[in-house]
Amino acid sequence: MLYPPISPYATHRLDVGDGHVLHIEEAGRPDGVPVVFLHGGPGGGLTPTARQFFDPQRYRIILFDQRGCGQSTPLGSLSHNTTGDLVADIEKIRTRLSVDRWLVFGGSWGSTLALAYAQSHPAVVTGLILRGIYLVRAAEREWGIQRGLDRLQPEEWQRFIAPIPVDERDDMLAAYHRRLVGADPAEARLCADAWMRWEAIGSTLTPDRALIDTLTADETVLPAAQILAHYLVNGGFFTSETQLLDGVDRIRHLPGVIIQGRYDQCCPPITAYDLATRWPEADFQMVPAAGHSSLEPGITERLIAATNRFADLLD
Repeated sequence: MLYPPISPYATHRLDVGDGHVLHIEEAGRPDGVPVVFLHGGPGGGLTPTARQFFDPQRYRIILFDQRGCGQSTPLGSLSHNTTGDLVADIEKIRTRLSVDRWLVFGGSWGSTLALAYAQSHPAVVTGLILRGIYLVRAAEREWGIQRGLDRLQPEEWQRFIAPIPVDERDDMLAAYHRRLVGADPAEARLCADAWMRWEAIGSTLTPDRALIDTLTADETVLPAAQILAHYLVNGGFFTSETQLLDGVDRIRHLPGVIIQGRYDQCCPPITAYDLATRWPEADFQMVPAAGHSSLEPGITERLIAATNRFADLLD
């Protein structure tokens, strides 16, 4: 069960350069165990429930909206928005908040970013809690956007491909990307709605109407879809398909927990398995009868157990 809702005790605006200003929150206990929460997407943003995975009496919970997301500005900007930029931003936040070392918590795209950050700055990381692993490899992108998930969600797949002409459907990512960042705002919004509905469908074990409505019904839909497509079409801005797997040796000395839903539709378990194989010291937990969302009961239970265990370890 999640911890009760809490409000931030401090908020900050941090100019990280390149025209980007980040929204940062702190919650919990100011002198508690430092943890940084990395949200999903790319292109997602913070939600109030993000603070509830941590015991507020034990943790100093640090959260932020990544470049172009949520309350960070400019909303939806793709300029100077790469994984390398985000990794550098995390370090700027750590320095700004005078944190020596911190626990890194990330799910979905947040797991990708957590691995990239920890491998770049292992000396300032006390451990990692990762959920719904995504490494932006070609096979993972193909599964979600071209061939794979369509076999599990055939009705929804027809909704997803509808905005794209038949002769362009052999590369759905490129076709969507062209339209999302194109000059026709009506077409871009139509494609954003279809794209984000497809994201919502794959994010839970069974369809969640509230999540679908949230992801397709407000002003963040187009910016979120644009950033997501921007990162996917660029392969996460990694130098190779196996960059994050090859970099695991830099973090194998750190305590880590990998939590994966057995029936995760958007981040299939093979990715978490591949990571755990390269990182045998990590605590790899495959959660039965669970999909992708951190709010599915089995996933939530394991995440809370992990944060409680790290509080005991690090306090």
